[in-house]
Amino acid sequence: MITQDAAPVADFEEHRPRMFGIAYRMLGSAAEAEDTVQDAWLRWSSAGREDVEHPGAWLAKVVTRLCLNRLTSARARREEYVGPWLPEPVLTGDGALGPLESAEQRDSVSMALLVLLEQLTPVERAVYVLREAFAYGHREIAGLLDLTEANCRQLYRRAAVRVAAGRAAGPRPRFEPDPAQWQSLVETFLTAARDGDLARLEGLLTADVRYVADGGGIVGAARRPILGPDKVARFLVGALRKFAAGLPISFAEVNGEPALIVGGTVLQVETEGGLVREVRSVVNPQKLEFLQRQLSRS
Repeated sequence: MITQDAAPVADFEEHRPRMFGIAYRMLGSAAEAEDTVQDAWLRWSSAGREDVEHPGAWLAKVVTRLCLNRLTSARARREEYVGPWLPEPVLTGDGALGPLESAEQRDSVSMALLVLLEQLTPVERAVYVLREAFAYGHREIAGLLDLTEANCRQLYRRAAVRVAAGRAAGPRPRFEPDPAQWQSLVETFLTAARDGDLARLEGLLTADVRYVADGGGIVGAARRPILGPDKVARFLVGALRKFAAGLPISFAEVNGEPALIVGGTVLQVETEGGLVREVRSVVNPQKLEFLQRQLSRS
């Protein structure tokens, strides 16, 4: 039996996963999402229970508003970020970001989409995330953001158009490969890179392949995307020899997609038609702290 004093804690914990999921999709940072949820707890613990009719809606509103405040300052920081910016990777096989059973749900936490969401204004991003990832109705979103329903519809349409344009301008729309085929291709890809077999490695890459790394200026990483099979192959051979020699490599689900954990860093390999079309690497140690905690628990 839950006591009166324990009831607010139980209510909060019941909604914690959704709050973290909203905050992560809004901010692209697990650390900031955790801080946001903690800030929401402070507001929740000091709120009068008589003022809260529906805990889930109340907490979702608080978290969303806190994220809007954080996004305003985050934009300035990211304009000064050294090199490409990628979201903080999160292991998702254990449901850390909520159910990811459909392709749409997995797409809502993919690194590719989270990078695109950086182009939106904070309120556009809030509307888009709440609608696309959590299936909130426009009336519900209007209540969470203190906007009119018509304004929310307009914001959603604008955000959807901008996301679609970003997808069209970037790499071709991703598709979900068969896990066994993906792993087989990636193992072949790794073997060729480790052996320094440039000809074989280039043959595994699409003509428009690109490599993107996020080191944040803290560790050595390419500060611009590397484009084309010849340059990507040469870079990967050199990088694996220099930074990954002897390190353990394991497979995991990261941000809803299969990925490699290389000595604690993350390497996502996107494939298409049996070839590698994009490689994303997160090596910024500050962005790997949440994932490292996940790995230590598992």
